[in-house]
Amino acid sequence: MTGIVDRAALADFLRRSRERVDPASVGLPPRGRRRTPGLRREDVAQLAGISVDYYARLEQQRGAYPSEQVIKALARALRLTEDECDYLHRIAGYQTIARESAAAHVRPGILLILDRLVDAPAQVVSDSGQILARNALAAALFGAPALPGRLGNATWNLFTNPAARTTVVPEDLPGVLASNVANLRAVHAQRPQDSDVNDLIRDLLDASAEFRELWERHDVAVRRSASKTLLHPEVGRLELDCEVLLAPSGEQKLILFTARPGTDTADKLKLLRVLGSQSFAGDPASPNVR
Repeated sequence: MTGIVDRAALADFLRRSRERVDPASVGLPPRGRRRTPGLRREDVAQLAGISVDYYARLEQQRGAYPSEQVIKALARALRLTEDECDYLHRIAGYQTIARESAAAHVRPGILLILDRLVDAPAQVVSDSGQILARNALAAALFGAPALPGRLGNATWNLFTNPAARTTVVPEDLPGVLASNVANLRAVHAQRPQDSDVNDLIRDLLDASAEFRELWERHDVAVRRSASKTLLHPEVGRLELDCEVLLAPSGEQKLILFTARPGTDTADKLKLLRVLGSQSFAGDPASPNVR
């Protein structure tokens, strides 16, 4: 934290921002007539990956000071523009986001596309593996919304959280691990001075011997489109095609998971949509993988 938190301004801005967001624009079902417009507090909490009580305290000008990861997650949940995101950072006591590190902020237009993809799981991922946003079906597929901090980084979870590996077919795991490391090596070569990337690599080297071994191989490869087999605890094995759309800067990817029409996987995705996503806010055990 680099400045003074303006609790009153923060509470008012959060409340007014959520009241401006149409629930349908973020993939939430209509609720009929309501006295107040926009999102409910529990909606914002779920979209940001935090607890409802934690968010409520922010709007009530009490509780702990929010971390920068939480502020970034709230900016995405509330579909803030870059200027609004900068303002939110300032009143929360943080420096504004450097435009050269734009991977931390998802443009509202990309989020709008994501929310309207209701028939297919989709998510926005930074090039370093940070899950920045997920639609409802992707949250149901992977067992969690996009979470802030290390809990929301796919590469970190694969090497430090055993639960993150349960969705990967065992025979595919070595290739998935190697692919993540090779991609991170490519990102580091592109932005060797990026503090977030360097911190992630340092922490992974400290936390995982498996990562250290793969890192020392010096393989380099940017992840693009691929096929993926996932194991879901409720619907079982899913054979998915992954289409990766790159943002112009290359620092963000919109990943769309599709199933071939008429297949068993297509039927299972329909079932997942019926089951709907569940709220995993505040659950540190929920893995983020890709």
